[in-house]
Amino acid sequence: MKKYVSKIIFALLVTVFLICCMVTTPISEAIGTLWSLLPPIVAIGLALITKEVYSSLFVGILAGGVIYAAAADTGFTGMFTAVVQDGFIANLSDTYNVGILIFLVVLGVIVVLMNKAGGSRAYGEWAAKHIKSRVGASLSTFLLGVLIFVDDYFNCLTVGSVMRPVTDKHGVSRSKLAYLIDATAAPVCIIAPISSWAAAVSGTVEGVNGIQLFISTIPYNLYALLTLLMVMFISISRTDYGPMRIHEENAERGDLFTTRSKVYEAEDAPAHSRGKVIDLILPVVILIILCVIGMIYTGGFFDGVDFVNAFAGCDAAYGLSLGSMAALLVIIAYFLCRRVLNFTDCMDSIASGFKQMVPAILILTFAWTLKTMTNLLDAGAFVSGIVESGAAIQILLPLILFAVAVGLSFATGTSWGTFGILIPIVTSVFSEELVNVTGTGEIPSMVIICISACLAGAVCGDHCSPISDTTIMASTGAQCDHVNHVSTQLPYAFTVAGVSAVGYLLAGFVQNVFVVLGASIVLMLAVLFAFRYVTQKKPRHAVR
Repeated sequence: MKKYVSKIIFALLVTVFLICCMVTTPISEAIGTLWSLLPPIVAIGLALITKEVYSSLFVGILAGGVIYAAAADTGFTGMFTAVVQDGFIANLSDTYNVGILIFLVVLGVIVVLMNKAGGSRAYGEWAAKHIKSRVGASLSTFLLGVLIFVDDYFNCLTVGSVMRPVTDKHGVSRSKLAYLIDATAAPVCIIAPISSWAAAVSGTVEGVNGIQLFISTIPYNLYALLTLLMVMFISISRTDYGPMRIHEENAERGDLFTTRSKVYEAEDAPAHSRGKVIDLILPVVILIILCVIGMIYTGGFFDGVDFVNAFAGCDAAYGLSLGSMAALLVIIAYFLCRRVLNFTDCMDSIASGFKQMVPAILILTFAWTLKTMTNLLDAGAFVSGIVESGAAIQILLPLILFAVAVGLSFATGTSWGTFGILIPIVTSVFSEELVNVTGTGEIPSMVIICISACLAGAVCGDHCSPISDTTIMASTGAQCDHVNHVSTQLPYAFTVAGVSAVGYLLAGFVQNVFVVLGASIVLMLAVLFAFRYVTQKKPRHAVR
């Protein structure tokens, strides 16, 4: 009976939600109402209950298509038009999405090349001499993630491919590796002034210097800062709780996956043993440099635009695909010159790299299509109305914005889309205060706090959501079952979210960064030490 409890609870919750939708609005008027949140709720709930990502996302997409067809009165054929034409076909022909898919495939090819050349093996041998423990493996993963701050996609896949052999050797579960990657990628990018995230945020604000505003939000971005603090704490103290503890205990006994271990194909063995550490490090450095060049190129750097503005105005997908393809050519030439691979080995790696990325491509395609369904149902307008209705209570506004951003990002799976919706609302609420910014150059502290709350909530919801691009990338980088990653990460994300919510409640009253950040850090450490005390008293056991 126990195995059916979660399914029964989920069915009851969906039923209650459906009743609420019907009571508030008829389905014929579903666009821009509570109905718009039903498709992602169905998809996310099914994914967590059934442990099947593809089917769950597809059911959510179909639910969105049915609701849209009923609301738009397009009939049975309209549902298929929404799902197939406006959903799958439109997303797979979107230039930004195609750029991301190209980057994924090229990165998969580069990883296979490094493996065949023996670079990963050589790095693993070097790491075995210098990284002696699970703590060292976890901290090394964290530090590498901090260093690769230019883009979260790039961060997830690069850190995963480099550190996976090291964490495997020291018995770190794939779920823990996926968490370390995910909990570093977006939080680092959202507080790095030179990143694709900084560019996205600065482009959503009019009337003020976008980069200046972004830098001002960093100390108030509680979720990002506290997540990084939590990663360091649990890595050093080896404090794990929730499903993650089970995965880590199993990993210590040799089972790195706990459940499904055949999600990704096994990597090709090295072609020979002549590979050196440089055969892994140099390709990664080449990839980073050329991807950064590709991004600033798309921002007009070589046409006279300064570096910061070029980064702010870049096309991340085009820049990453351009840079990664250039890097692939250079890396192939390097391996051929080194004579560690021949031409046939290099060409065989293309197909192998593509196959390794098929799970990520499938999940991304489904996730993008589900987001299209929420856009067709105008979920953003519904959430915007909720925020604007509570804007009069300015003291509670940071907490409200944080909570709404978490919900919207969780439901839609997009952090960029979330702060793209909410930040213009914040600037409109504080339009009078922003009028004088051009003259004084000083942005009101309440504006900074509210925008920080939007950014923090967007990252938090993004972390919790199974349909988030970054969450999918983290699973791909760690080659971890996606549902395992989401279910083990949720308790950690909720912990930081709870502390962040208290911090934003305090920020509405105090509006002092030292008090708010200091109190939040103290509370976060107190909570973590409490978890450590409780988990140490529990007996350790492995559960499959």
